[in-house]
Amino acid sequence: MASLADKLKSLGVKVGAREIPARKTEERFPIDSVLSGSFVPTALGEIFIHEERFGADYHHGLAPIQLQASLNMMSAWAADERLRDLPIEAFAFLDTETSGLAGGTGTYAFLIGAGRFANGEFVLQQFFMRDPAEEPALLEGLGDFLASAKALVTFNGKAFDAPLLITRYTLHNIPVPFKEFAHLDLLPLARRLWHDRLESRTLKYLEENILLAPRTMEEVPGYEIPYIYFDYLRDGDARPMKGVFYHNAMDVVAMAALLSHTAKMLEDPFHEGIEYGLDVIALAKLYEDLGQRDTAARLFERGLEKGINEENFGEAVRRLSVLQKRRGDFDEAIRLWEEAAGQGHIYAFVELAKYYEHKKRDVKSALKWTKSAQKQVEKSELPVYIQKHWMDELTHRRQRLEGKLGK
Repeated sequence: MASLADKLKSLGVKVGAREIPARKTEERFPIDSVLSGSFVPTALGEIFIHEERFGADYHHGLAPIQLQASLNMMSAWAADERLRDLPIEAFAFLDTETSGLAGGTGTYAFLIGAGRFANGEFVLQQFFMRDPAEEPALLEGLGDFLASAKALVTFNGKAFDAPLLITRYTLHNIPVPFKEFAHLDLLPLARRLWHDRLESRTLKYLEENILLAPRTMEEVPGYEIPYIYFDYLRDGDARPMKGVFYHNAMDVVAMAALLSHTAKMLEDPFHEGIEYGLDVIALAKLYEDLGQRDTAARLFERGLEKGINEENFGEAVRRLSVLQKRRGDFDEAIRLWEEAAGQGHIYAFVELAKYYEHKKRDVKSALKWTKSAQKQVEKSELPVYIQKHWMDELTHRRQRLEGKLGK
C-alpha cells in the first residue's frame, strides 16, 4: 500500500522537512480560519492545537462524562492493578486520525485528539499536522500534554493507535511519552459486553445504541478522512477538515462517556438501569471468568428472569448449571438442567445422566436420561456432524451403563 510520502509525491507535493515549501500566505482558508485554536511552540517547532472543554455536568447522551464509579472491577478485568489506584486525572483519552489504516512506517497520524480531566472539566486538545514537516512538533506537543498522565484510554488503541504512534516517535528519535503507562483499551470490553446483543461494536455504533448519543450532520465517515486530508495538502482548503476535527473530538468524548458507563455496569451489575437480559448475562460471564462465582450465579439468574432469545438461553442455562455444580448447589443445578432438557437442550440430558451415575449412584436413572438424550438427538435438526458427536458419546455412555446393570 502506498505510503503518505508516495501519495504526496503523486500530488506534486515534495516531502521531507527541508524540501517542503513554505506555506502560501495567500491561502484563503487556512486551518485557523476554520477552527479556533493556537499555534503553540514546542521544542521541535510550532503546532496548531484546537481545544474544547466540557463541564462536570456534561452528559454524552445518557452517560455522564465524569466517572461516577470506581475502577476496581475494570482493573480486575484488565488485569492491571494500576488502573484501580490511579485518580481519573491521571488518565488520558486518545484517538488518532491517520493517512491510512494499514499502519507501518508509511502511515502518519495527522490529527491526534487527547482528553484529560482537570479542575472538574474534561479538556480536549487536538494536535494537527498542517504538513508532514510538522510531524516532530505534533509528537512533541502530544508528549507535553501527556507529561503528567499515567494511563491511556483508547478504543482499539492497543492494536492500532499506540503501535502507530510508537513507530512515529521511534522514526524521529523522540522518547515515547506513554511507554510506561497503563493502557485500557475499551474495544475488547465492548466485545465482551455486547457481542450477543448488538450487530456491531464500533465506537460510533456503541455511541448511538448504548450511550444514545447520535452525531450531528458534521460527522464525516472514517473511510473518507484520509482523502479529505490529501485534498487539504494539495489545495490548502481547510474547510472540509472541520468535519474531521468533529469526528475525532466525538471519538475522544465518547470514550470518556463509555468508560463512565461501563465502569458503572461492572461496579453495580444489578443496577435497575441494565434492562437487557443479554447485558446481564454478559456481565455474569465476565464475573464468572474473574472467579466471583456467587455474583455470577445471581447475575445468570437475573438475566434469565429478564428474558433472552432461545439461542442464548441454552448457553446461559448451561453455564449457570455448571457454575451451580462447582459451587456445590446441586438442587439448583438439577432444576436448571431439567428446565433446559424440557426445551430440548441435549447437554442438559447428559448432565443429568452424569449426575445420577456419579453423584447418586443411580444407574437406572442415568440410563433413562441417556436414552432420552439419544431420542432427542434423533429427532433434532442439528447438523450431521453435531448429531454424530452426541450419538458417539451417548452410545458409549449407554453401553457402559447397561454393562453396570448387567453386573
